[in-house]
Amino acid sequence: MSEVRVVLVDDQHLVRTGLRALLERAPDLAVVGEAGDGATGLAVVRTERPDVVLMDVRMPGTDGLRATRAIVADPALAGVHVVVLTTFDDDEYLFDAIRAGAAGFLLKDTGPEALREAVRTVARGDALLSPSVTRRVLAAAARTPAPDTARVAGLTPRERDVLAQVGTGRSNAEIGAALHLSPDTARTYVSRLLTKLGARDRAQLVVAAYESGLVRPGDR
Repeated sequence: MSEVRVVLVDDQHLVRTGLRALLERAPDLAVVGEAGDGATGLAVVRTERPDVVLMDVRMPGTDGLRATRAIVADPALAGVHVVVLTTFDDDEYLFDAIRAGAAGFLLKDTGPEALREAVRTVARGDALLSPSVTRRVLAAAARTPAPDTARVAGLTPRERDVLAQVGTGRSNAEIGAALHLSPDTARTYVSRLLTKLGARDRAQLVVAAYESGLVRPGDR
């Protein structure tokens, strides 16, 4: 992968300074912009067109969730992936971040190398959920009054199988092994699911798998 360009959006200057220092220790990661609130962050993102945005949740004025929704809604920013980065270990924030279109969610106590790898993971187009919160995000996604089976009604049985595998957090290689497909074929199915379900990325496929009842908390 070529150099990954990152924008930092957090209302604490010290946090942004620390994140920049941690990220730029890796030669393949470059911080190309910073902002202290969501509105300014959105302007920086529109100017810089980064690969990844590390977005705080609670900020004055436009918060991180509103800024994330604005990024996701802008066709000109289709290649920008948002990772919500916060100290708030709250189910509502977790699920709202994914619903807003975030590609991942990390707590600010994530270690340096895990942070750098998270940025790379999201830049590749993969979903990223911190292991410490993944189960709770998915459990929150499952707390709907009834499974939304209509959303997956147009999928073939094989596509449903693949979506269920995505919902348990498996990679393309793991999906291929579980369903006796090549990794390339699994990747093709995932791409097809993104199109059919109108999902921006794998994180939203995970939510779709749970909301449709194809996967339940604890499945693996």
